Amino acid sequence: MKRATSKDLNEVLDMERSVNSKTYAGRVSEKEVADFINNEVVYFIERSNAAIGMVSYKIEAPGHACVDGLIVKPEFRNKGLAKEAMKMVLEELKDKKRIDLTVHPHNNPAILLYLSLGFIIESWKDNYYSEGEPRLILVYQKSDECC
Repeated sequence: MKRATSKDLNEVLDMERSVNSKTYAGRVSEKEVADFINNEVVYFIERSNAAIGMVSYKIEAPGHACVDGLIVKPEFRNKGLAKEAMKMVLEELKDKKRIDLTVHPHNNPAILLYLSLGFIIESWKDNYYSEGEPRLILVYQKSDECC
């Protein structure tokens, strides 16, 4: 994975726009993407030196990180790339006491991926982004804390 910089603004913007859907609220303006790159950790998921996806997180507090984006282009899905990218992010964040994320409750592939990595469903939030936009809040359960 390669970390995105301000020089990658157009590539990040194109990727975000390509997957904007009911289950993924992509960043669609240059300002949103510039702020995203400057204020968060954004990695390209690469294959043969080409960006085929992205994963990102932000530090909310000293012991708290939020994974806030995972994209894989449709033609590269179901190959384990998202899972590998998430494993790398979780390893990078292993010192955090809390790692969480939000996911649309109808995004079954993403929910299954996160559950397989050790996330648990903490809560349901109606109107998370706006009216009619619910999200599940998932929290990473570290294996050494599990029952």
